[in-house]
Amino acid sequence: MIGHLRFTLLIAVALLSACATSSPESPCHAGEQQAVVDSLYFGSGDVKPEQWQDFLATVITPRFPAGLTSWAAAGQWRNDAGVIEKESSYILQLVHADSPQAETGVQEVLSMYKSRFHQRAVLRTRTRTCMSF
Repeated sequence: MIGHLRFTLLIAVALLSACATSSPESPCHAGEQQAVVDSLYFGSGDVKPEQWQDFLATVITPRFPAGLTSWAAAGQWRNDAGVIEKESSYILQLVHADSPQAETGVQEVLSMYKSRFHQRAVLRTRTRTCMSF
């Protein structure tokens, strides 16, 4: 009976220690921080490169001064009539803390781009990640 109890306790301790090392609340390794990656896809239509650079400097950078990555791309989408439309686009990737301030900044960027450049939508993908420098 004591042997069975000891075996059960050993199994319980092993299971608990396994849970502690692979907690879903902290998936990052030592030296890493949890972060969010927002990838924003801006259809550019008639937006000139200098207009994008101005938007980047005056709207995006002040909201995300710690850093960002942006590049030009070729995109396509299906319109309401079911027709595939192709257009140049810009992709913006932001890595930031999961905070109300960052969320507000992203929402402001999306809203201002749609308003300034007469766009109906901006695609946003959001992923949780671990980061380190």
